[in-house]
Amino acid sequence: MQRIWLGVILVLIGLGVYSLYGYLHLESPPVEKEMDLEPSSRAHVVSAPGVTPNEIVIGSSLALGGHAGFLGAQYLHGAMCLIKQINSEGGIHYRKIRMIAYDDGYDSPRCLVNTQGLIYKDKVFCLFCYVGTPTTVKLIDIVEETKTPLLGIFSGADKLRFPFRHYIFNIRSSYYHETNAIVRYFVEEKGLRRIAVFYQYDDYGFDGLKGTQIALQKYDLSPVTTGSFIRGTLDIEDALDKIESSQAEAVIMIGTYSPCAKFIKEARTRGYNPLFHNVSFVGADKLVQELGEASEGVLITQVVPPPTQRILLPATEQYSRLLAKYYPQDKPNFVSFEGFINARVLIEALRRTGRDISREGFIRALESIKEYYVGIGAVIHFGPQDHQGLDDVYLTQVRNGQLQLLLYK
Repeated sequence: MQRIWLGVILVLIGLGVYSLYGYLHLESPPVEKEMDLEPSSRAHVVSAPGVTPNEIVIGSSLALGGHAGFLGAQYLHGAMCLIKQINSEGGIHYRKIRMIAYDDGYDSPRCLVNTQGLIYKDKVFCLFCYVGTPTTVKLIDIVEETKTPLLGIFSGADKLRFPFRHYIFNIRSSYYHETNAIVRYFVEEKGLRRIAVFYQYDDYGFDGLKGTQIALQKYDLSPVTTGSFIRGTLDIEDALDKIESSQAEAVIMIGTYSPCAKFIKEARTRGYNPLFHNVSFVGADKLVQELGEASEGVLITQVVPPPTQRILLPATEQYSRLLAKYYPQDKPNFVSFEGFINARVLIEALRRTGRDISREGFIRALESIKEYYVGIGAVIHFGPQDHQGLDDVYLTQVRNGQLQLLLYK
């Protein structure tokens, strides 16, 4: 235990030092004033949908209500608090960013219809801050066919990463990264070998299950059993019966917060207390809230560091300040902090694109982002054949009702 805590302290110090350079670039630079031109003198060619002399229109479809509403609302708020601040300062190259966001309720057909509307009716410049694997994987063809950039997806799905997609940019780490990290922790740190998987029966759950299987194979292991539930339901009893009977020592959970919370509560009520782990999509803060006292000891892999580390991680200070300014009803959390990081990447790419904006120019600008410091102790890196920005995984554990950093990979 002393070794783990010493490691955590060293990690936090290292993250802070690593972020110092990024801190100098963290605050929004002043609006372009290189030549102090009059508006009439700033005539530039516009060759992209969703772009006018005064604004850039971007679009999103995400869950703003229903069983995954916390995820979509917080993801959007995190991004918008920075976008609103940038707009208050004059925008990017004299253009303000206008976001059109539709609620899809974490439903694939609604997400597809919303996206068709954004592309063909609203004529957005790009798609941004989508939430969910089963919703977003259905958009791959339309994004590629219409050549509409899609940036910042709250999903670690392999299908959004392989094969390589010219118009899709992932910022967060994949579920394969997350499941590999937790399997290594369970096997190497805790000495466990009986590991089960509880998963949502759709593309999201399948992806997490496959990632776990791949990670276990490295140790000549496989899941001792698996149990699933249908997306949008709380029907977890059959899966719990099966997993409890297997005497699994740890359960890797691939689902949203409500069914995962019910599974853990029911298990604890039965006196079944393996180590429970959730991937980042669960919405850690909401999961802890729904679990209450039953949350103690639950493990959650994250793809951004704790948003409460304001001293050592300078991005969290700006995020917390802007969130309080524009969404005072919200508390800092992992989901909205990830949305905030997405917005930093979006804004940096638009700055690099320049005044004469096009979709292909935007893609080239994204691909030019290398070793980009955003103040979280990690750098974002893209390239012409690399649209995966981050590979970092942060292992957190609930202790006394609070999410605490345990390990950093």
